[in-house]
Amino acid sequence: MIDLHTHSLYSDGELIPAELWRRAQVKGYRYLAITDHVDASNFEVVFTRLKSAALSLNRGDYPVLIPGLEFTHLPPAQIAPLSAQARALGVPLIVVHGETLVEPVAPGTNRAAIEADIDILAHPGLITIEEVALARERGIFLELSARKGHCLANGHVARLALEVGASLLVDTDSHSPSDLITRQQAERIARGAGLRSAAIQTLFADAEALARRLAEL
Repeated sequence: MIDLHTHSLYSDGELIPAELWRRAQVKGYRYLAITDHVDASNFEVVFTRLKSAALSLNRGDYPVLIPGLEFTHLPPAQIAPLSAQARALGVPLIVVHGETLVEPVAPGTNRAAIEADIDILAHPGLITIEEVALARERGIFLELSARKGHCLANGHVARLALEVGASLLVDTDSHSPSDLITRQQAERIARGAGLRSAAIQTLFADAEALARRLAEL
């Protein structure tokens, strides 16, 4: 399993990074990113803590822990400048909380995120074909979510991504231990979103290539 979107108690998750890492290890994870919710007020502090966790846990065992951030409910105009500040701080993985169907995310968030220096647009809801095409051009991954509510538009996201050749990945958006899933479950979620076997293989190969690159930063 490769999961590049989870949360610890440094935002609204239930577990400290070490316990989240251990529970993911038991599930057979190879790469785990902790991407706690942040805005301008806390991204520096949260990244420092997650970086320390990664340094303490990455001792040769799986999963490799990747420290990241999820910019959440920002005014769209703030996404690009805060992402630039995070990159300057050395953040390898930036996720943006997309226009999910179940939360009042500001309209224009998807577009602003895709135009910024980010890696993953999480649960982008009813994203447009133009935005999906731009994500492909910019090398930004679109998320198929395992999380209740956020998963409601998975089929729409998958269909448009397949149409234009944008990259997909399956993430859990875990907040509690019960949210973690196995690779088999992730494959079933991808299949449920409309992907066939070849596309699912491509999805996980692309996700692993992204995770390997992030782990080296």
